[in-house]
Amino acid sequence: MGIQSDPEIRPAAQQESFPTHIGIIMDGNGRWATKRGLPRTAGHYEGVKAAKRITTEAARMGIPYLTFYVFSTENWKRPQKEVTYLMNLLATRLYSELDFYTRVGARILIRGDIEKLYPAARDSVIATEEATSDFRNITVTLAINHGGRDEIVRSVNRWLENHGLSAPITEEDIRNNLDLSFIPPVDLIIRSGGEKRLSNFLLWDAAYAEFAFYDTLWPDWGAQELQSACNEFVHRARRFGGV
Repeated sequence: MGIQSDPEIRPAAQQESFPTHIGIIMDGNGRWATKRGLPRTAGHYEGVKAAKRITTEAARMGIPYLTFYVFSTENWKRPQKEVTYLMNLLATRLYSELDFYTRVGARILIRGDIEKLYPAARDSVIATEEATSDFRNITVTLAINHGGRDEIVRSVNRWLENHGLSAPITEEDIRNNLDLSFIPPVDLIIRSGGEKRLSNFLLWDAAYAEFAFYDTLWPDWGAQELQSACNEFVHRARRFGGV
């Protein structure tokens, strides 16, 4: 897109009201492609480019955590051709972006049940996590085969395995058994593409998240869009149930 960064935006480290953790529902790839007479898969390819732009800008702004909703537990219901393309995109593109992760200093983590991924996609996911494990400038979590309900169920099952059926369970127990429990809860959830729903994304961690919905389709996102969302967040009052 070639959008230039807003010089007035200060790094988040210097602006305490900026979000620490942003979750992004990347919606609109298929519609972006259809509007241009292209196959839906072309939209997903362009969506990867948008994710790189957003990651670059988030790192520049000093935002420490990003979570992208890449593939949901419900996305298996999509046409087989599209599912296969997405799995192949993970298999061929994720690890091949190692130079980009190195340049940005992005540690890549995965949130979701990767056991159900195609083997090549799963291998790429694991290799990418391992190759970026020492990077600390920004942590980018990819929610792959993720569903908020599924994650809570798996969390409870992990706890039960460790404590037995008769022990009482608390909110803290569930939180400590979520995928990547060491990452702080999400502060801001952004959804592109005009839809206004959570779609089973980070259900537990989104309890006190702010929401921002935009009509711009995901492949058209860049630095300016992220800056606008963060500026909107800055002007909201977060009371967490208080006055």
